Amino acid sequence: MCRRGNNITALILICGAVVIIVKNEFLQTDDWQTPTVPEVTGPGGAPLPDYDLSGEEESSASDTPSAVTELPAANGSKRIHCLTVIGQIEGHYSLPQNSKATRYEQIIPLLAAIEEDPSVEGLLVLLNTVGGDVEAGLAIAELIAGMNKPVVSLVLGGGHSIGVPLAVSAKMSFIVPTATMTVHPVRMNGLFLGVPQTVDAFLRIQDRITDFVVAHSRVKRERFGEMMSKTGQLVGDVGTILTGDMAVKEGIIDRLGSLSDALAALYNMINQGEKTQ
Repeated sequence: MCRRGNNITALILICGAVVIIVKNEFLQTDDWQTPTVPEVTGPGGAPLPDYDLSGEEESSASDTPSAVTELPAANGSKRIHCLTVIGQIEGHYSLPQNSKATRYEQIIPLLAAIEEDPSVEGLLVLLNTVGGDVEAGLAIAELIAGMNKPVVSLVLGGGHSIGVPLAVSAKMSFIVPTATMTVHPVRMNGLFLGVPQTVDAFLRIQDRITDFVVAHSRVKRERFGEMMSKTGQLVGDVGTILTGDMAVKEGIIDRLGSLSDALAALYNMINQGEKTQ
């Protein structure tokens, strides 16, 4: 019995040695190659685009579009800049991360730099905003209105609330036919006291907006006040919604036009300024 067990053990050891020798010889031969995965191509043998299947998108500061874009000198040697006012005008408190906003701390120094840059000959302001903070909006509007260089604004989509002073702050304003502008009284979020002094503060803020719009457009003060207090157009609110042609008819915007019209007017203002020098 013992001899039989020894024979079985010896047989197992011999088989194991044979397996090891065969495995080593197989790995050392040149016939072994790593299997390759066939390349998948699109129609006509074109390579397929690379897709990120991780579900996560990398973001960096360089991917964020700038509020000011330099336009190429297409009309001779004219060099202009394009300022976009989009989303909500952010005030002294930061808006949520998922909100598109125009921040005054970025726009104000940019406007000062454009005004002081001798190589920049004009500024094109494109607006598509729902409004926002009154003080921030008026600060930007005052800077644009105080620039010596030619400035043309174009309302696209919407120029609501404090976007109205921003639109009229340019030396010439345009609006596309499909755009709208909302004129309404001053609103306030958060806690405030229900006392006469609060109403007086609201009226003074509203007067600041009205004074600026009247001074930089053709609309009459009385008519602008009527549009602010009009009922029946906004659900649960007061105010007036103006389409592109209505904004021009009321005297808030100068002309009805598109991008080509705004650029033509800007180049014409630059040429007129060169002739007077």
